[in-house]
Amino acid sequence: MPKLTIDGIEVEVPAGTTVLQAAESIGIEIPRFCYHERLSIAGNCRMCLVEVKPGPPKPAASCALPVADGMEVRTDSEMARKARRGVLEFLLINHPLDCPICDQGGECDLQDQAMTFGTDRSRFCEAKRAVPEKNLGPLIRTAMTRCIQCTRCVRFSTEIAGVPDLGMLGRGEHAEITPYLDGILGSELSGNLVDVCPVGALTNAAYAFSARPWELSHTESIDVLDAVGAAIRVDTRGAQVMRVLPRLNEAVNEEWLGDKSRYAIDGLRVQRLDTPWVRRDGSLKPATWDEAFAVIAQRLKGVAGSKIAALAGDLADAESVVLLKDLMTALGSPHRDCRLDGAALDASVRASYLFNTTIAGIEQADALLLIGTDPRHEATLINARILKRARRGGFPIGRVGLTGRDLTYPVNDLGEDLGLLNEIAEGRHPFAQILKQAKRPMLIIGQGALTRPDGSAVLAAARAIAEAFGLVGEGWNGFNVLHTAAGRVGALDVGFVPAEGGLEAAGILAAARSGALEVLYLLGADSVDLSGLGQTFVIYQGSHGDAGAAVADVILPGAAWTEKDATYVNTEGRVQRTNRAVLPPGEAKEDWRVLRALAGCLGISVGVETLDAVRARLAAVNPVFAKTDVVTPAPWATFGTPGPLAGPPVTPAVASYYMTCPITRASPTMAACVRAFVNGNLKRTGTDG
Repeated sequence: MPKLTIDGIEVEVPAGTTVLQAAESIGIEIPRFCYHERLSIAGNCRMCLVEVKPGPPKPAASCALPVADGMEVRTDSEMARKARRGVLEFLLINHPLDCPICDQGGECDLQDQAMTFGTDRSRFCEAKRAVPEKNLGPLIRTAMTRCIQCTRCVRFSTEIAGVPDLGMLGRGEHAEITPYLDGILGSELSGNLVDVCPVGALTNAAYAFSARPWELSHTESIDVLDAVGAAIRVDTRGAQVMRVLPRLNEAVNEEWLGDKSRYAIDGLRVQRLDTPWVRRDGSLKPATWDEAFAVIAQRLKGVAGSKIAALAGDLADAESVVLLKDLMTALGSPHRDCRLDGAALDASVRASYLFNTTIAGIEQADALLLIGTDPRHEATLINARILKRARRGGFPIGRVGLTGRDLTYPVNDLGEDLGLLNEIAEGRHPFAQILKQAKRPMLIIGQGALTRPDGSAVLAAARAIAEAFGLVGEGWNGFNVLHTAAGRVGALDVGFVPAEGGLEAAGILAAARSGALEVLYLLGADSVDLSGLGQTFVIYQGSHGDAGAAVADVILPGAAWTEKDATYVNTEGRVQRTNRAVLPPGEAKEDWRVLRALAGCLGISVGVETLDAVRARLAAVNPVFAKTDVVTPAPWATFGTPGPLAGPPVTPAVASYYMTCPITRASPTMAACVRAFVNGNLKRTGTDG
């Protein structure tokens, strides 16, 4: 490895390391605009100039200069300081200098570096140029006159998002960043352009002119609007969530965040349930907590447990699910389920419903089979990982079901017929040879394939492929189920599935419609058809006035994920926790507190009084809850029911990326995205989704 000296400090780094990276490895920071550690090197801003010996007597761009043995680098010499002052003087010639009214003020790299490395005057007095604004869609506000042509946005769009629609046109002072086809940017990761932009050229349209960064309080949490569990920071002012930003987590989301998770937060302020409601004389009336509990207790008197059922929704946290399970058990009810879409998931075998490879493990795979899944819309950050691996090459990808969809990377469409899975498992399909030759092959099954009538047979066929081609072995498990609901894996880990003799979700709803059930408890369950429930007494607990609240006889207001300390398990089986950033509105309470209080009113002791006690109960039910932010490998076993694979084409698990839960359905920003991207009111440069 080459040895070099940086500011008098000797350092040894691997060959191919750049001077900038070598300096950072010993804690020396070199200013930059165009360089980003996750993007290709452009070397066009020249802010990272340093003095290098031996070499020509001129500054060199450290981001693009590989280290060499014996090299001597000075990052703070007079030559380097003068070069940086000159670079900043040039960059500010055409910059509008509108920091007081710029949304990036206080978080602007150009502002910070001009103060640190720049000068207090300019020698240029020419008229500043103006650049027309670009329409990149409803999520990004542009002020292109501020742009310094660092091309970070161009490289992110192409390399990370996989939608190569941005580029630089023109030369010299006529150069500008623009969409090639003069259309909006069709990527589910477009909000990250705001993060990578070092100036105020691209800003958050929904957050524009709302707050200054020094006014905000920061709370570290996780995202629950899909099953990835991205690390986020919730910024609040008073009782209001102002914005959500990604946090660094190499194992899950790196430093990126999907648009739905970033922009749907305005749905937290709309259609909220902030007081209990009781249906009287055919209409819902506000009530107190005591009144609501009294109505429930009166209705449950004398009702047999076989006539009571519960459904846990997609955003239900593990604490509330385990207490609901205990409550249903105490009432004698075997009817409970968390698989509202009817997915054929086997809760008795944990490996059968996890993303066993782990999200970071995708980068180690060398072949991939997609089965009835569209990861671009079901888990956009996992799709970005797949693209990252595909860009390195040597990663053949085959797809069965949901063919023809643009996933931002090359895919070999094998066909819509899921019967091809049996052919692959038996080695009669050409893609079987690819899996056989691969050292670390993997497959991903989507919920669209598992919610079919033959879902259990699909699961069995996928297991047969995994066992036939070495997807499961020492130190590697390439069998993966991709979930779309944040609360699903945690509920399965708790065992919120039918007890002996109990009904599944579809059976529960059918029994409610027929009158066989008298009481139905909905814990945030909104993603099913709740029509025609007839005389069934419906209790709805949730945060928003969505489908469940519309049919409820009693509504118990709960807290959204930003308003409670709660446990979730992401699609790879990683136990994660949200942290309360704001208080629930009005009379709304954390869900586990509501269930504990209801159980007390019914004369049932659930044995917990504090959050720590609930989490101890979780760990007693399933030891995986004892450790957070850890993926516990699941033992392999037999699962699925072999059978014929036939039927209509796979239906996508996510009909619209932008509206998947009560929060996103209530969000005005997500409604604007549907109008722009899905309904086609605006031209889109990506694919339809």
